[in-house]
Amino acid sequence: MTRVGVVDLGTNSTRLLVADVEDGTIQELDRRLEITRLGEGVDSRRQLLPEAVARVRNVLADYRRAMEELHVERTLAFATSAVRDAENGDAFLGEIEWSYGFTTRLLTGHEEALLTFRGVATGREIQKDTLVIDVGGGSTELILGGPDGVSFHESYDLGCVRLTERFPGDPAGAAAQVRSTLAERVPPEIRPRRALGVAGTVTQLATLDLGLEREEPDLVHGHRLAAATVVAQLDRLSSMTMDEIRRERGMHPDRAPVIVAGAVVVLETLRHFGLDELEVSEHDIMHGAALATAALPASVEGDAPPGAFTCC
Repeated sequence: MTRVGVVDLGTNSTRLLVADVEDGTIQELDRRLEITRLGEGVDSRRQLLPEAVARVRNVLADYRRAMEELHVERTLAFATSAVRDAENGDAFLGEIEWSYGFTTRLLTGHEEALLTFRGVATGREIQKDTLVIDVGGGSTELILGGPDGVSFHESYDLGCVRLTERFPGDPAGAAAQVRSTLAERVPPEIRPRRALGVAGTVTQLATLDLGLEREEPDLVHGHRLAAATVVAQLDRLSSMTMDEIRRERGMHPDRAPVIVAGAVVVLETLRHFGLDELEVSEHDIMHGAALATAALPASVEGDAPPGAFTCC
């Protein structure tokens, strides 16, 4: 058994998973999420902004303490779309590695898709011709696979943060962008029979559909989210003010600014493939990364470096 700590340096959120990994099974010990908007402005400026980096570092200080308290043996902090696009992304990861003692990795779109599929498949068999829809802040990954593994995957610049910044107050414009991108870049032979949805947009929509006060993974996991439900939620949310969305029952207030764009991506993706629903999965790239982290060489350092518990 190996105790691992995994950090997802996402475009919209920074997440932590501490888990025990043994023979391909994952036992969660701690799971956290903070909306940090690391990708704020990256689409237009190609730079990680100092304010966004400071928000992430504040959270990482707490995450590192949590890992120390739980005696984590191996760590991995991985980054995706925002850091890939930022000219100062490599420098940011270097600072994170030095300051907090994490092994860091900048995932390609290919690696991101494969880790996501591996995580979704944890503890279950994926049926043939299943499409995994991973709506992130900067990009959306589509992965087609089954019991024999992945047969198609692609990463698209259709994240909820990116589309919100490109089409402020214009869900119709965002929808047109999603439709045209999928029409141009998805091969016509890709015809999934069913879909699994992962990540914050999907779990937030499921939380709203279930009428929960807050996201409860045990209830959200396995929930079937109908395309008709997403239509109704999108129509309602897009007619509300931001304050009204934030006050909506079950809405994470920091996710409110990007939930409309995220819902657009989910809906247009289902429509593109002619699917009536998706199954929500709480197992995602974090679980795939946990398995990968357990296979890393053991760290030769017992403690984090001097800067580990400072925010910025």
